[in-house]
Amino acid sequence: MDASVLLDVHGVRRTFPRPGGDELLVLDGVDLSLKEGEIVGLLGRSGSGKSTLLRLIAGLARPQGGSLSYLGQPIDGPASGIAMVFQGFALFPWLTVLENVQLGLEALGLPEKEIRTRALAAIDLIGLDGYESAYPRELSGGMRQRVGFARSLVVHPNILLMDEPFSALDVLTAENLRTDLIELWMQAKLPIKGIILVTHNIEEAVQMCDRVLLFSSNPGRVTSEIVIDAPRPRERTDPRFEDYVDQIYVAMTARRVERQRQAPPTGSAPVQQLTHVSSSTIAGLIEAVAAPPYNGKADLPDIASDLQLEIDDLFPVTEALQLLRLGDIEGGDIKLTHMGKRFADADTNERKEIFSRSLQSYVPFATHIRRVLDERANHAAPRRRFIDELEDHMAEDAAEETLRAIISWARFAELFSYDKESEMFSLENPT
Repeated sequence: MDASVLLDVHGVRRTFPRPGGDELLVLDGVDLSLKEGEIVGLLGRSGSGKSTLLRLIAGLARPQGGSLSYLGQPIDGPASGIAMVFQGFALFPWLTVLENVQLGLEALGLPEKEIRTRALAAIDLIGLDGYESAYPRELSGGMRQRVGFARSLVVHPNILLMDEPFSALDVLTAENLRTDLIELWMQAKLPIKGIILVTHNIEEAVQMCDRVLLFSSNPGRVTSEIVIDAPRPRERTDPRFEDYVDQIYVAMTARRVERQRQAPPTGSAPVQQLTHVSSSTIAGLIEAVAAPPYNGKADLPDIASDLQLEIDDLFPVTEALQLLRLGDIEGGDIKLTHMGKRFADADTNERKEIFSRSLQSYVPFATHIRRVLDERANHAAPRRRFIDELEDHMAEDAAEETLRAIISWARFAELFSYDKESEMFSLENPT
């Protein structure tokens, strides 16, 4: 085995039990390696199993298949050379900064003098010198996360796992903390040999990582790897930075576009799995793309930046546009279709008509619900009937999300109505 390899993950599979007795497949056939001197990013939407994979690497859970090894040895429980920084600050509010940082060292049974010396050094390294006696409630969000970093670094781990460590911070604070961390990494001041970063922020991945592994969802799989071969520090205005961002957008949207094109046509089995996106969000994106400077076609990184959308926000709405044939996604660009442009220029009533035609043409289950309601004498049907049909083809939570999306879109289109209290669908409002 290559001596520089810190971590090797091969064919990892992870499932979770469901209440009904079946299993939810979260990770399937995941391969990953981390070499000394690398920062590897795991990039994908929420629910793609990235955080679950970190827990497996940390030894906090075990896979149902595959293998994980650290320095050539199988991971069987928490490893002393692997530390984690969480999305939340996870500090004890009754302890000072110094006491919070010392906790990890106390668990190692080190001498009291060494514990204090190493804790103070970690606090100084991460930029909190002078706050040793402060309590978490006295600190800003960015400072509290710095304490989390210091607590992880103080044990001098070989591998630092970071689970969206900047996502709970405001934009400026997150950028400042990222910049400081990369500066320390470049200067070899961090007592670690490799980092794995979980993120759903594409620019963050390009800014920090040497390699980025792109994850699909349901189940989580590594679909591709992007090598970021650019010197640090990396400026967002650098054309190479922008090229890598575009490359990742193209790679992440290509598979989604292909799945949309493989969606069942009208009249086939109505089993599409949908993500709920409100009609107002869809309309908002259409309006933004239709307006100057885009005039109907926008680069996804640009529109995401302008609207301050991360991939968990952007991709579901672009997928909805693609599904409803109001927009096309090609090569990292979003382009409004003829109907999408008509929608942008239309008044509210015409927008509803356009949306209704798209919904009935390209979302078979919505058409199925309307047909059932038309055929019944009382033009009504219980929610349970449709949930049961969806659950024949997808997991319970996916069925709930799918029906929620259809209800929301159908209300806007006035295709049918739904009463949450009685859990009944009806044609009460539509004409």
